[in-house]
Amino acid sequence: MAAGAATPAADRERGGRIRSALLTFLLVLPAGAWYLVLLIAPLAIITIFSFGVRAKNGGYAPAFVLDNYAAILGDLQKAAPFTASLSMAIGGTIGSLLIGLPLAYFIATRAGRRKGLFILLLVIPFWTSFLIRTYSWLIVLGPGSLGGFIGDLVGDDNFRILGTPVAVLIGLVYGYLPLMVFPLYVTLERMDRTLVEASKDLGAGRWATFRQVTLPIALPGLITGSILVFIPMMGEYVIPQILGYCRIYLVGNALVTDFLEARNWPAGSAKAVILIFVMLITVTFYTWFVNRGRKGREVSVL
Repeated sequence: MAAGAATPAADRERGGRIRSALLTFLLVLPAGAWYLVLLIAPLAIITIFSFGVRAKNGGYAPAFVLDNYAAILGDLQKAAPFTASLSMAIGGTIGSLLIGLPLAYFIATRAGRRKGLFILLLVIPFWTSFLIRTYSWLIVLGPGSLGGFIGDLVGDDNFRILGTPVAVLIGLVYGYLPLMVFPLYVTLERMDRTLVEASKDLGAGRWATFRQVTLPIALPGLITGSILVFIPMMGEYVIPQILGYCRIYLVGNALVTDFLEARNWPAGSAKAVILIFVMLITVTFYTWFVNRGRKGREVSVL
């Protein structure tokens, strides 16, 4: 009897697991299909193209060669856009962090009832086109404005900001700063203020409290913001094209040249694949390094 009673119960449990798995599959199916069509499939096509050759009239011709990768990895001049993009993305991420962390901390802990106003001021630029916001810096940094003012101060009539890496860096930090501020703000806004007060009561100074209490709490937002900022900066095209006066040649510019001007799709695809690997390696190393430092601090505290 016991065995017979257990069988229907086991059947019901098995049926419940099947229904649960089916429901989960149906819920995940739309997102999975969207992910497959808009991310996996394009990456697969780009990877296949990277092993092909340029057709006679441009475009892609089926083949399986490694010439496109060898040309990039074996020629320092062709690899220069990658190093330039990497340095710009790292510099832009650091600049966004140096500005975004104090700003997010102020909004989360000092703004009081004006939090909504400051968040609104951060969101307002997104109401306009990214292209228009970038073009506006031509006026701000132009010879008739900040560039000319600094030139007068240093006594150099030929001083220019536009067309230099500094102009591109300013545009990168301005364009992607909100992506750094928002994750940091969410993390810091949820912070338990009693931890900071306890640290001060135990005799820790402002810097020690920030380093040992606030920064570890803000670390998840810092990692998220850095990744959200770094990845689009690596492939940026509009900002160096406009503020760099086409003199700052990054990977985005190289991809446009290969795909639209030279119509060498395999070469452009190889550069795109290498760009993806560079971003994956950089982000993975950064995440590992930050998490390793956090574990080291936790062990030292214990």
